[in-house]
Amino acid sequence: MDGISQCSWDAGPTSSASFGDIPGNLCSPTDDWPRPFRNLNHDDAWDHLAAASNLHSVKFDPTGRWRADALNFQPCAKTSSQDRYAVQQIHIQGRVWTLSAVFDGHLGSHTVEHVAHHMPIIVREHLELITQKHGDRVVPPPLIADMFAMAIRAFDDAIANDVLELFPGGLSSLSRLSDLQIQKVLDDQLSGGQNYTKARLCLYGTTALVALVDPDHQNLWLANLGDCQGLMVSETDQKAWNVEVLTRSHNGENPLEVQRVMNEHPGEPECILDGRVLGAIAPFRCLGDTPFKQPPEFTRRILYNLYPGQHDTSPWEEFLMRNHTPPYISSTPEVTHYPLDPSPRAPRRYLILCSDGFTDICGTNQHVIVDRWARAAACSSSRELDEKSLALRLLWQALGNDPTSVSRVLTLNMDSPWLDDVSIVVQCL
Repeated sequence: MDGISQCSWDAGPTSSASFGDIPGNLCSPTDDWPRPFRNLNHDDAWDHLAAASNLHSVKFDPTGRWRADALNFQPCAKTSSQDRYAVQQIHIQGRVWTLSAVFDGHLGSHTVEHVAHHMPIIVREHLELITQKHGDRVVPPPLIADMFAMAIRAFDDAIANDVLELFPGGLSSLSRLSDLQIQKVLDDQLSGGQNYTKARLCLYGTTALVALVDPDHQNLWLANLGDCQGLMVSETDQKAWNVEVLTRSHNGENPLEVQRVMNEHPGEPECILDGRVLGAIAPFRCLGDTPFKQPPEFTRRILYNLYPGQHDTSPWEEFLMRNHTPPYISSTPEVTHYPLDPSPRAPRRYLILCSDGFTDICGTNQHVIVDRWARAAACSSSRELDEKSLALRLLWQALGNDPTSVSRVLTLNMDSPWLDDVSIVVQCL
């Protein structure tokens, strides 16, 4: 990285990091180690970490009791993060709901960017409909959960349907069209690119973890697709902290998910291969990833013609040959409901939403890391909490909680990323 040679950093000498020094690293022991890094002092390390983390904070009430801090971190300057977050207030009939979310994109950033922008809009539209139907009555939590799942499924269905609507007759009509005719429909970039943009969304995907809190702060709903993680960190009577994992990963490490997919595709032993869907993709539930949800003709006739002759299709064909009874990836989220205590005397409670990049950094020490972070936050003044993001404090703790450890991660001289993207939202409940 360019910063290693910048003498203006008043941060001490250049040091070396060994392979085992970098938590959750993506590198191999066969890479050239040790690697030089710039050993920053505490303030510089904090400032550089903050600058690399795309920080955002929202206060949900005037006192700051209910707030959310978010970040998106990728230390490699030559790589753009494919993680995203969303933190918004949703106004429904004069009352304010809160939505927070993390999204872990893969293959590219177009779909995750689309999802992060539109998910709050879709949820708001469905919330408006269900609250209008109930008038002055409170909507029961199970109905909110159903609405939440329905909104997310409908949102994902629209990604492929918006493309199929470009071809009257849908998928079955493609056999009557030549590649040139399909390309003519898709290649509209000179006239705004709407068709091209719709089709491009189908190439990529993202996991999603979305939290919704009602206006009275009495209910929390979590909608999970993929391998992001939700944690509830609660203060106990003994001034200790309880760390509870709220979500299950939807991947090959979850035997329930493996069995679900196998049950949905009987007689297809390669529906899961090497712990991956069709041997190709790790998450079993996602938004986007249309080649795993539509018949192979969708990919071969539409997506291949998005970039005709420019890409090697053999990696796609390796899993398309196993695609017999789609969908193989589910867009149905696992929605769970948790009651909250909004009273002023209730114990402090934090909701943490994070991508798998954060869990990779923590490894088996996650509960210890989160507990130490919570204890430090509890000892902070309100001014300190305003000045320093809770999400950034958590990332600092996970990276080693000292300037040298953080410097190792921030200032390595490498062209390719050495850490997975990390997104974190910390919401005070």
